[in-house]
Amino acid sequence: MTWLEEAADGLDTGAQDPSAVLPALAAAGLPRVGVPLDLGGSGGDVADAVTSVAAVSAHSLAAGFVLWSQRTYIEYLLQSPNGALRNRLLPDLLEGRVAGATGLSNAMKFLAGLEGLQITAKPPAHGESSGFILDGKMPWVTNLRVEGFHVAAAVAHADGSTFIASLSHDDEGVTRSADLDLMAMRSTSTAAIGISGAPIGPDRVIHPDAHEWLPEVRPAFLGLQCGMSIGLARRSLDEATASVGAGRSVLKEPIAALTRTLAEQERQLDRGLRAAAFQRNAAPLFQIRIALAEIAAEAVALELQASGGRAYLAVPGRAFARRWREAAFLPVITPSLVQLKTALAAQERNAA
Repeated sequence: MTWLEEAADGLDTGAQDPSAVLPALAAAGLPRVGVPLDLGGSGGDVADAVTSVAAVSAHSLAAGFVLWSQRTYIEYLLQSPNGALRNRLLPDLLEGRVAGATGLSNAMKFLAGLEGLQITAKPPAHGESSGFILDGKMPWVTNLRVEGFHVAAAVAHADGSTFIASLSHDDEGVTRSADLDLMAMRSTSTAAIGISGAPIGPDRVIHPDAHEWLPEVRPAFLGLQCGMSIGLARRSLDEATASVGAGRSVLKEPIAALTRTLAEQERQLDRGLRAAAFQRNAAPLFQIRIALAEIAAEAVALELQASGGRAYLAVPGRAFARRWREAAFLPVITPSLVQLKTALAAQERNAA
């Protein structure tokens, strides 16, 4: 993680070349964590992959964001019935030669009843019997490396069905915007995608039924996302602990208490993922995701209090300002905390 620690500020500001991020993560074997050995992975399961996202995010949330995207797309392939697509794409994804983008933020909001799908499909012209023509957009997608990417997309068909497809950077009718002008985390290859008359065949369908499949893959999507909050919270708590001196000993107990709270949320997440409990009931996972983002924000606030005015000195090795910006990003990652709270409130009303 030495390179990552040194590159973290550049990844945040955009000074670091975004093309270097994924190859560095792949060289460390991180996309392989939780992937079966017989498919080229290092074994384990998605809970182990959460641990790897947390470890990276402790050094750089931008890099953790990229790993989340890569590993989540890989998880889509692992849970897809389309074995041919998986076998064709997986080797390059594991090696970091090509990027994987989740593209399903819109789909997760769709699943929660928060918005409609933004990509539509119609049958091809001229009486062709298979395939689809896609139109639509993805306004915000991470890990769209200009060197090459695959991106998952939720699609509403003209016949009323919904499915999940995989698009590629070189597909006809698929265009990538310039990188978005983010406040921070700039070296994450985050851009928009436009889709206009893009033809794809049935071989590019990750799953033929979005309504059936999305609840199955949502725990991995959100669970891996939780790894980002865990990593940032751990790092800020470590920094706060290291900064507490005689004049700030009053902070020792709040830091210890928040550390215990973080560990309990981690245990609940790990147990739920390993038991596949969140497929049946997503509400506890939503609550964990909310709690972890709030813990990360509180951890950064404690780091500030423990550091005092030193936090405002822009000197090498003092990255509080970056972690403050990183903590501000966690609540707005789709699905945002507001969207998750809205979904939970709707569930409570329906149950009443």
